[in-house]
Formats: sequence, structure tokens, C-alpha cells
Amino acid sequence: MGAISSIVQSPVAAEKPAVSQASDAAKEKKLRKACADFEALLVFQLLKTMRQSVPRNGFLKPSQGQETYEMMLDQKIAEDLAGKGGGLGLQKMLYNQMMERNPKKD
Repeated sequence: MGAISSIVQSPVAAEKPAVSQASDAAKEKKLRKACADFEALLVFQLLKTMRQSVPRNGFLKPSQGQETYEMMLDQKIAEDLAGKGGGLGLQKMLYNQMMERNPKKD
């Protein structure tokens, strides 16, 4: 009876680590995405502040459409900067710090 119970329990025991590893991989992917999104948000705020510091004088008044376009452009630039080659480095630092605070449980 002992041999039968070990055979029956072994497939279940073997599946649990695989599920745990898949779960850990999914959590790491989510954490990396969150770190990249945070960096993109920070870069967007930097670009937005930069645009506000430039004086607006010229022949034409800026329209609502131009302001919307500039905002969308800043968002796209921020996403591209954060998404290519590890971004500016902030997302890597955030990821490493989060992993140090929450180490994997073996």
C-alpha cells in the first residue's frame, strides 16, 4: 500500500513546483512591466515640466489640439524611452530593489 500511495502522490508533487515556477515567472514579468511603466510615467512628467518651462510667444496662440498633440507625443516618447534597451536605468534599479525586499521562496 505504501508503494501505491507514493506513485499516486508523485505526479501531484511534481506538478506543484512547475506551477509555482510559472507563477513566479508571471509575477516577475508583471513586476518588470510595472517598473517600466513607472519609468515611462516619470519621463512623461519630466517632458511635461520641460514643455511648461519653455516660454510660449509667437504669432499664433497654441490651440487645444496642439496641446493634446504635444501631450500624446510626450507620452509616446516616454513609453519608447522606457521600453528600449532597459530605459534610462530606473526600471532596473526598481526591479532589483523590489526583488531584494521580496526574495524568491524556494
